[in-house]
Amino acid sequence: MDWSRIKTIFILTFLVLDVYLVYQFINTRDAAQYEIPKEATLEEKLKNDDITYGELPEMKKKEQYLSVRTKVFTTEEMAKVKGQSISLGDGTSIEAKLEKPVKLTSKFQPAELTAFMKANIFAGEQYKFWSKNDEDGTITYYQEYDSKTFYYNSNAKLTFFFNKDNEVTSYKQTYLEIIDELADAEELLPPLRAVDTLYKKGLLKPKSEITDFELGYSTLVNLTSSHVVTPTWRIEVDGKESLFVHAFEGRVLSLSDEENKITE
Repeated sequence: MDWSRIKTIFILTFLVLDVYLVYQFINTRDAAQYEIPKEATLEEKLKNDDITYGELPEMKKKEQYLSVRTKVFTTEEMAKVKGQSISLGDGTSIEAKLEKPVKLTSKFQPAELTAFMKANIFAGEQYKFWSKNDEDGTITYYQEYDSKTFYYNSNAKLTFFFNKDNEVTSYKQTYLEIIDELADAEELLPPLRAVDTLYKKGLLKPKSEITDFELGYSTLVNLTSSHVVTPTWRIEVDGKESLFVHAFEGRVLSLSDEENKITE
């Protein structure tokens, strides 16, 4: 018996068997592996929750922080205003009573006050309608700069007061002066990124509709002689709720009149 030949056959047989077993192992392992699912895109998530939005706004790619200060009104400036009884207090606000009330319609539209504001209010063309409160008898506007609103800023605010006869009888006004645009322009957070931030925070409810995107300003830092405001996205939901996101950092901001008040 040729043991050498038999030994060689056994070695070759076991070698073939080993190769076969390795091949089978690799095939079995690959078949057992599960494909890691890709994370759904924001658009898919919104669609699944039936959250809709309209056309995205055209926007600059970069914006800057602004340095602003509260305007101090003078009696000389107010001497030019006619048909109003004006009090300046400490000079940072105008409180005026109208000699002739302005009549409003029962279905008020902001355009009803446009001509009056341009003709009778200091820098009246720089204010944008914000809200009407029938319980308080107030109509609120906020100042704009470069078509961007100073959100909930009590130092950039115009409030009209109307009576039970739907007549505007008085108003209170504050105004911000722009000192400078600060630092280099920074990349703006795209509006959908702001929506993504709100979605991840659970602030967008299923079946809601995003009805408006708007870029404005919110107060960032209060300094001694000047104040810094930052670009801020306002996301309007269902035509009534406003949510705010820092347009550089992507943080959700909780804004109110008090939080944005500028104090010397």
